[in-house]
Amino acid sequence: MERRYPKRPLVGVGAVIVHDGGLLLVRRGQPPQQGEWSLPGGLLEIGEKLEEAVKREVREETGLEVEVLSLAGVFERIVRDAEGRTEYHYVLVDYFCRLAGGVLRAASDVTAAEWVRLERLPAYPLTSGTREFLEQVLASGKP
Repeated sequence: MERRYPKRPLVGVGAVIVHDGGLLLVRRGQPPQQGEWSLPGGLLEIGEKLEEAVKREVREETGLEVEVLSLAGVFERIVRDAEGRTEYHYVLVDYFCRLAGGVLRAASDVTAAEWVRLERLPAYPLTSGTREFLEQVLASGKP
């Protein structure tokens, strides 16, 4: 299915992983919002369960293995072009995860992967909606 100008919304997953005081972020290597930082994640594949997709995407993008803990949140990301047409429309399902192994490295469609201290988050250019989502999620105290 086409990502740009889709006929219907696409379902994506993401991982909120905090380890030793750092939040795992990746710099996007592909549109939309190429070059900006976000949670590791990507599109659900046909026949794939959401939690399986989270594990796969984290492994593909960062080389890390995770254990999925609980749902962090569900939100939409809609990007319109200059004429107001829907260029991108995602329904994103994010999960809290715990680091289970692996060695951090940028891979797949990301150009960097870093553990970012929470107090340093304001210095990172995050994708639209990510900063607000993280503020809500991290303030919740879960997990």
